[in-house]
Amino acid sequence: MARAIAPTTVTLRRALSARQLARRERIVLAATALASEGGYDAVMMKDVAARAGVALGTLYRYFASKDHLLAESLLAWGSALGLRLRQSPPRGATPGERVAAVFRRMARGVAEQPVLGVALTRALLSCDPGAFANRSGLSEMMRGWIELALGDERVRDRDEIVAVLEHVCFSCMISLVQGRRRPREVGDELERTARLLLG
Repeated sequence: MARAIAPTTVTLRRALSARQLARRERIVLAATALASEGGYDAVMMKDVAARAGVALGTLYRYFASKDHLLAESLLAWGSALGLRLRQSPPRGATPGERVAAVFRRMARGVAEQPVLGVALTRALLSCDPGAFANRSGLSEMMRGWIELALGDERVRDRDEIVAVLEHVCFSCMISLVQGRRRPREVGDELERTARLLLG
């Protein structure tokens, strides 16, 4: 007897035209605005489509689900932070101070828009395949922030320390979504961890 095969969701990456990229960005901005105004539950795909000025079917051609869309919004937020870090690199006499400064900036961004921060993180941490596929993108982004702070400094066990810092950051994001920590407390925890690991 043949065994039933569970359906699989596949997230495809394809080259987009300038017009398609602009439409996609409009959709992400619309979802971000809705999440900022009312949190995770306020984001409905039909409302996103209406605010972005696209058909609902068009929206689903770009994003398979709400969680997929909001996870992409989180990556867009992270990219904006990465750009600011490159334009104005973190300062500090030691690697620990510079990495702590990066995490403090991240936490400050969440503190400025806590409803949005929780909504986007909640989506990324869901079991939705589209959102799950973006976790590696966020991990790579965080690694880039940390590496930028470390610069050319020689750090013992550098790769392992960066990996631990990533894990602590993810853990703090989870505690933020669960309401166990506030953004400022997340910043304190991340700063403390950076200083302990890097001195």
